[in-house]
Amino acid sequence: MKNIYSLVIVTLLLTSCGADKKMSVEDIIASGNLEQIRQKKTELDVSAQEISSQLQQLDSEIKKLDPQERIPLITTFAAKEAVFNHYVELQGNVSTKKNLVIYPEYSGTLTRVYVKEGQKVSKGQILAKIDDGGLGQQVAQLQIQADLAKTTFERQERLWNQKIGSEIEYLQAKSTYEAQQRAVNQLQQQMAKTLVRAPFSGTIDDVISEQGSVIAQGQSQLFRIVNLQDMYIETDVPERYISNITHGKDVQVEFPVLGKKMDAKVRQAGNFINPANRTFKIEVAVSNKDKSIKPNLTAKLKINDYKNEKAILIPQSIISENAEGQQYVYTVTDKVNNKGKAKRVIIETGKTQGDYIEVLSGLANGNEIIDEGARSVKDGQEVKVLVVE
Repeated sequence: MKNIYSLVIVTLLLTSCGADKKMSVEDIIASGNLEQIRQKKTELDVSAQEISSQLQQLDSEIKKLDPQERIPLITTFAAKEAVFNHYVELQGNVSTKKNLVIYPEYSGTLTRVYVKEGQKVSKGQILAKIDDGGLGQQVAQLQIQADLAKTTFERQERLWNQKIGSEIEYLQAKSTYEAQQRAVNQLQQQMAKTLVRAPFSGTIDDVISEQGSVIAQGQSQLFRIVNLQDMYIETDVPERYISNITHGKDVQVEFPVLGKKMDAKVRQAGNFINPANRTFKIEVAVSNKDKSIKPNLTAKLKINDYKNEKAILIPQSIISENAEGQQYVYTVTDKVNNKGKAKRVIIETGKTQGDYIEVLSGLANGNEIIDEGARSVKDGQEVKVLVVE
């Protein structure tokens, strides 16, 4: 092939230079005549363009006539079974069951506040005291009456046990004592409401009402208490995943703001479909040992809704579709010395993940699939496989 090209070039050069046989390029250069040198260069440029055009025509004709030049070059890869995990990507917010605003159970003046923001408290610890408005004195008076009723009842009971006195006197003394004791207990329960206690162990995140404030029962906000140990992510999941996203499913959690990732599991999947947006709620428990995760923090979730232990994955870019809507790829058969035949194979696909798609049928483990050049070959066409190192 190279000899043909060389012969054509020499012939064309000799032809183009036939008009000036007496003076060679070397002679013209040696003459030092600028005008002749420029003229010679122009002639050679025109000849070179003509030669290049003719060479392209020859090369095109050679490719048409030479069978070796018409074989498409391709690359392949072997189909391999692998574990395929499909993930549903959602966004959720961090929540906690122990993030509570404390309201008073008694109206009055907030006489004492025993805690400050950021302070850790234990369950049942007194946080504040509300003025009881004289309730303590009433309890003291009732207690005196209850003590007298108790003494009277005990004496009457001793007499009754000795068969002294009437039964009605004994029953009246007993009834009076029990009524007085119930009245004392009732007022003591009211008194207990003047002490604001921590409903669970945690941290006082905010002191909302200051000491001296007049507060109303069930209306005035006193404190916000938060416990960062029992944290979870809550999100809404489309109803089509209700049979796949269930309790115990693996979840990959990412907190973009913190630059933090962790593995978790679905701890609860709701059984109610919200008719407004056709979703159900799930909860994903997260570990928060370093207390860096805060309520209402945004989280990205990748929930494993499907798994295939022996899946065949192929790039989506090599799949074509025929007029009937069937998907197909090309494999290489009858391969000898890196040459073989392209075979069209109808496939059925499943779920996608990134640039790859799961093949449910049509391909088997070990099939050699055409990658580069897949869209330029035809069924039964001879192909040459390039070995990519």
